[in-house]
Amino acid sequence: MRTPRARIDSRGFRQVCGYAARVVKRRRAAARRHPRDLRRYVAGPRKVPTLSAQRTTLADVAAAAGVSVSTASLAFSGSGPIADRTRERVLEAARTLAYAGPNPLGRQLRRGRSGIVGVVMGDVLRRAFRDPVTVQVLDGLTARLGPLGLGVLLVPGPHDTTQPPVDPLLSTAAMDVAVQMWGGTTDDPVLETLRNRGIPVVLVEGTPQPDVAVVGIDDRGGMAELTRHVVGLGHRRIATVTLPFDRDRVEGPAGPGRLSGIAWEITRRRLAGVTDAGVEPTVVWETPASLVEHGAAAGRALLQAADRPTAIICQSDLLASGVVLAARELGLRVPQDVSVAGFDGLDLPWLAPDVLTSVAQPLADKGAAIGDAVADLLAGRDAEERVLPVALREGTTTGPVPV
Repeated sequence: MRTPRARIDSRGFRQVCGYAARVVKRRRAAARRHPRDLRRYVAGPRKVPTLSAQRTTLADVAAAAGVSVSTASLAFSGSGPIADRTRERVLEAARTLAYAGPNPLGRQLRRGRSGIVGVVMGDVLRRAFRDPVTVQVLDGLTARLGPLGLGVLLVPGPHDTTQPPVDPLLSTAAMDVAVQMWGGTTDDPVLETLRNRGIPVVLVEGTPQPDVAVVGIDDRGGMAELTRHVVGLGHRRIATVTLPFDRDRVEGPAGPGRLSGIAWEITRRRLAGVTDAGVEPTVVWETPASLVEHGAAAGRALLQAADRPTAIICQSDLLASGVVLAARELGLRVPQDVSVAGFDGLDLPWLAPDVLTSVAQPLADKGAAIGDAVADLLAGRDAEERVLPVALREGTTTGPVPV
């Protein structure tokens, strides 16, 4: 049995329509008072296109160029058998359609590589980038990696000993090769983490190891030559200001216990260069970082001592420049009252009129050598140890021992 349809008489129909008309009239009036709401009541909600609807695909470019998708893919990859005229036709179609190129993530998945080189800084970035040595080495590295289609992920080191020595990024971030800056040790937890993940490693100024590519400089030999230069000027009371010994980043004179437990290879080698020249420093002053203010603090302490040294050899130019500034504060003349020498060969015009006597290292070339080692590892080649030469550069801050 059919259910009878509801019926509305003419009077009821007029009431329904009248109610609807009144509602629309009130809403239009409200919309005039609030114009931004007009679309809501008149035109209804506007459909927002999704991202996928807006994005041009490789298939669109292929269709516009009149080629297959695989041919269009070859045009963007820069490799494979494809005529120059066909490649240009595909690229022209891409420009017309504002197509930037294939999805990088998809390309990475197909290649089985991320295109990323992780650079483990060993220090917090705000401190690392105050050192021109870091900046110039990274500049040389990125200049070499760019043409290879590789990007860089900077992984900071811990701020202090309360933080874990290994950044969580090292356990999770995608990277094809890792570069560990500034001399890890054989038992370094960073190196152990990278080994456990099977990531090839380039170690900068670290201990040579069979499964790691090492790039360094002859800093021990350079420091020995610098020390002999100072000794040749007649100095015997020679102090040294060093880079950090380990993650503790202690500041002050180092006793026998600290000296026997130096963990960072770069500090140990440069200190060994001093003793190779036959000098036992009167004081070994450890600093927490290669920064001017730490060199100045060391200089004030050493130069106000009763038996102050006649020469101070520093393991970096920033530390040495701080010592020079401290000598000026104390009214001492450099080099007439005290000789100061550094390491790195930096251009420090703000230290004028003084020009540091220093051991110059090829910073940009070292960065390029790191990039070459990365390329070797990615190509499956064994990266040979690369040791770059250094050179003594005599400036105005060393002179004959004071009489």
